[in-house]
Amino acid sequence: MRTIPESELIINPDGSAFHLHIKPEQLSDKIVLMGDPDRVSLAASLFDSVECDVRSREFHSVTGGYKGKRITALSHGIGTDNIDIVLTELDALANIDFATRTVKENFTQLTMVRVGTSGGMQPHTPVGSYVVSEKSIGLDGLLHYYAGSRAICEEDFEEAFQKQVNWSPYHCSPYVVSADEELVDRIGFDMIRGVTASAIGFYGPQGRYVRMPLADPDLNAKIEAFRFGDYSITNYEMESSALAGLGKLMGHKAMTVCTIIANRVALESDTNYKGSIEELLKIVLARI
Repeated sequence: MRTIPESELIINPDGSAFHLHIKPEQLSDKIVLMGDPDRVSLAASLFDSVECDVRSREFHSVTGGYKGKRITALSHGIGTDNIDIVLTELDALANIDFATRTVKENFTQLTMVRVGTSGGMQPHTPVGSYVVSEKSIGLDGLLHYYAGSRAICEEDFEEAFQKQVNWSPYHCSPYVVSADEELVDRIGFDMIRGVTASAIGFYGPQGRYVRMPLADPDLNAKIEAFRFGDYSITNYEMESSALAGLGKLMGHKAMTVCTIIANRVALESDTNYKGSIEELLKIVLARI
């Protein structure tokens, strides 16, 4: 049995995971993820009780009770690189014996739902709507660093996307992965289902021109026009591909649902979206 070296899994002196700073006993197997640490406080305000409240960097974790369920609300910050940290440490908290640094004999499956904000890419994803990431296109390259990733990715979809948008060889190779089907049905049965593009940045990688010109000013238009059977790219964000992909590789149930706060087609945005996020959080807490 492999003993995981200290350099591979760093455990704090108090027995907590290095970045998240939570201990195994503080984690529920039902986890609601969100980018903003303050949004965790909003989620926790809906709880009936609170067991623990831990902050470390951009990671804010609260575990408590909600209508008879034990749930952890946790912030992951921005980007797929942060999702790599968060999911690896969550999986370790559930499935690694921190005392012996070995994999536990019995696997614990986590259920993880990310509640996010996103920009809509199609006319049928207006500002204020909820979009479930049935599939995600990772434009970040993260999943390629893990063995077995090809087995869970959808190569026909990937090839069609690269061909139709004339994908640059200087970019990361896109990967396409589906979220957990049962979880998508349970959480998003009455929501818009779509394909989410997870960008590697917020500005240039999502076609935003502030001061530096874009290498491909037409990329967003090509992404909006992309079709693969009945699928089109419904929204842009920065985390869903890593969550779905790493979750599937690890054997967990994972998905993303976003409230649309901007529509890139209509050039509309809404920065006052607190009420919309709060309602979405209530829905996810009830259904997880």
